[in-house]
Amino acid sequence: MNTRREFVVAVGAGALVSAFAALAQQRGGPPGAVAGKIWRLGILGFPQRPALLETHYAWGGIPQGLRDHGYIEGRNLVIEWRFADNDARRLPALAAELVQWKPDVLVAGGDQAALELKNATTTIPIVTAAIGDPLSIGLIKSLARPGGNITGVTNVAGDLAPKQLELLLALVAGATPRVARVAVLINPAAAPHYERLQSIQAAARTFAISIVPVEAQNPAQIDAAFAAMQQQGAGAVLVLVHPFFQQRSQQIAELATRYRLPSMTGASIYPEAGCLMSYGTNFYEHFRRVAYYVDRIFKGAKPADLPFEQPTRFELVINARSAKALGLTIPQALLISAGKVIE
Repeated sequence: MNTRREFVVAVGAGALVSAFAALAQQRGGPPGAVAGKIWRLGILGFPQRPALLETHYAWGGIPQGLRDHGYIEGRNLVIEWRFADNDARRLPALAAELVQWKPDVLVAGGDQAALELKNATTTIPIVTAAIGDPLSIGLIKSLARPGGNITGVTNVAGDLAPKQLELLLALVAGATPRVARVAVLINPAAAPHYERLQSIQAAARTFAISIVPVEAQNPAQIDAAFAAMQQQGAGAVLVLVHPFFQQRSQQIAELATRYRLPSMTGASIYPEAGCLMSYGTNFYEHFRRVAYYVDRIFKGAKPADLPFEQPTRFELVINARSAKALGLTIPQALLISAGKVIE
């Protein structure tokens, strides 16, 4: 059973959005949209194509968000999806293919997809999702006034990794023996992971613990990485956010259980699969927010004038079953602050 804490204001807002969406459908389209127009939306992602896009924990938020704004596939909307299957070499060709299709708006999921779409067009509006810092990767000039043809939402507001480490250590504080070494699973293909690693190492010094960095970028290497964690005496593991790791959440959860490693991650899909906990953006709502930008652009707004949005709310998810299996008692303070407890 999943225990969620819901806020009345959120429920009220959701009902209001649904009411507007229903009214828009009755009128044949969203308020303010061009009557009779069939909009074309191209979406580019780095990972493998999910088996069920509509119910996916992240990507499913886009079609739902579009429906909230009155855009219905087969009625006033056509979506073309392209996924690179975790192979960055495929992104340039896929980006070019989408640009040639001449969509009204493009959506980029992740840093690499965003950069490839930027290289492919300077005229078609681009909305980003699940990217890190758009300034540091040279995507835009300013969060407040992006300029050019790109806007959207970022994945994090600053570096969450030190906070994730703090929460992990708070949960395992009563473990026997004491956790003195924490492994960090990184993808060597993700340059930002090494920046995160530095901030984690700095935070670790304040807790008087050691950090064990371990790399993996394919399933076999993930297996080897967990074996290496045990060999190097790690008592817990922090998994950095990456689309490939999220697709391997079940494998990571099973390995964490096998090696009895309390695990902290950045997306709720991991504790849903059996990892101990996560702290980060609610990816479904994050991707759902993309539809707001798409709707604004469909109605005439220019990406250059739409400020980038950073998340202001983060969700702590704890798997109580996993904590019990590891012999851990969840501190009451963490239970109170958790947005979701899996029991």
